[in-house]
Amino acid sequence: MSTVTSTPDLQAQCLRQDPRIAAAKSLILQAVEEHQRPLASVRPPRPELEAESKALLDAFGTLRGGALFYPYLSSGLGNGPFVELIDGSVKLDFITGIGVHGYGHSHPDVVAAGIDAAISDTVMQGNLQQDVASLEFCKLLVSLARESGAALEHCFISSSGAMANENALKMAFQKNHPADRTIAFEHCFAGRTLVLSQLTDKAAYRQGLPPTLEVDYLPFFDEADPAGSTDRAVARLKEHLHRYPGRHANLWLEMIQGEGGYHVGDRNFFRALCEVAREHGLAVIVDEVQSFGRTTRPFAFQHFGLDDLVDIVTVGKISQACATLFTPAYQPKPGLISQTFTGSTWSIIAGKAIVEGLVNNGNFGPHGKNVQLHERFAAGLAEIAERRPGTIQGPYGLGGMVVFTAFDGSAEKAKDLTLRFFHAGLMSFMAGANPTRIRFLMPLACTTFDHIDLACQIIDQCIADVAEAE
Repeated sequence: MSTVTSTPDLQAQCLRQDPRIAAAKSLILQAVEEHQRPLASVRPPRPELEAESKALLDAFGTLRGGALFYPYLSSGLGNGPFVELIDGSVKLDFITGIGVHGYGHSHPDVVAAGIDAAISDTVMQGNLQQDVASLEFCKLLVSLARESGAALEHCFISSSGAMANENALKMAFQKNHPADRTIAFEHCFAGRTLVLSQLTDKAAYRQGLPPTLEVDYLPFFDEADPAGSTDRAVARLKEHLHRYPGRHANLWLEMIQGEGGYHVGDRNFFRALCEVAREHGLAVIVDEVQSFGRTTRPFAFQHFGLDDLVDIVTVGKISQACATLFTPAYQPKPGLISQTFTGSTWSIIAGKAIVEGLVNNGNFGPHGKNVQLHERFAAGLAEIAERRPGTIQGPYGLGGMVVFTAFDGSAEKAKDLTLRFFHAGLMSFMAGANPTRIRFLMPLACTTFDHIDLACQIIDQCIADVAEAE
């Protein structure tokens, strides 16, 4: 296992400095750039590839026990926000695997990280044996997390956002034993493991599963009534704490509700709840598996000014390797958290490159690229709403997270429109219920205003088609 070390006489360092490796990397990056260049606009499937593509999709659906939501199998090459599928079509990917491909397809930084990983001695890093890449990734996350005063000194890498969240819960319960309950927001989403399906506020996701965790829910922030919704949430929190004294281990915060429909909270709202939680000894856990990297700061808790109140924070998706960050007070006892796989060598090296890229390329700040992209997209959607009354409500969201409600907000209408976007060349997905919204997670390193304008053109045409059909 090897990535970066300052010791020049190690054989791994000699390998990385070998001019043949540098030449090979340069040639590979040149070849990728040359072949991805034609993937610069949406295009329909190639008729001669459609039959074979359908056969492969059907076979995969059978093997996995259910068809894919989209008829999507990548060819293995993309160009920033564009991705080529096996049927020869090219899509404008504005959902990025629900944020996982949030740096863009075939980005040179990620390709270079893959080459570095390919000459490493192992595919996966593990709890027993890790290399310097894991150290550097953790140091970067902790450094960023502590920029404005948070006491997060530790970082544990994990192979998925769900495992990062599971580790967060275990730390909180161990520290606050014998507490056995948690408090979360209505309509939150935390993951699909046996425990996290109980925390996630959606009955369908735990149908047929045994109960594993007692959860008490709070109403989320209402932007139409900031003070009133804050008072109601605080009152409910106090009610839960009074009803079950000493039983709650943590307050679980999803500050921008991802699966819930990109509902955005408020600084005063969160601070009021966190202060009560702290008074009662609860851990303040912030789930940033989807929001990490997408607001005005690397962490959304920083955007909302909660640095002095957070105890445990989880990240994932765009970071490739996932992680749980925590204060010394929540440092787990030996044996509580451990994984054979903490992440692939490529994911860890790429994660560091991606996070550094977002910082160095100006994505953060009150006028950073994340904000600029959101404002451009929101303006385009607002123009469509004005031109076609009754078709779009919103847009909503924050930074790199954009969402709107289409027509009557029904799940059927949202799904139909989402599929229409896909076949027209734009990828999105659904979120929330009553109403069901259509959401977008743009690739933050490579999306331009031209890409957003193209997305709005596709949205406008598909909405017009639906409106005319009615």
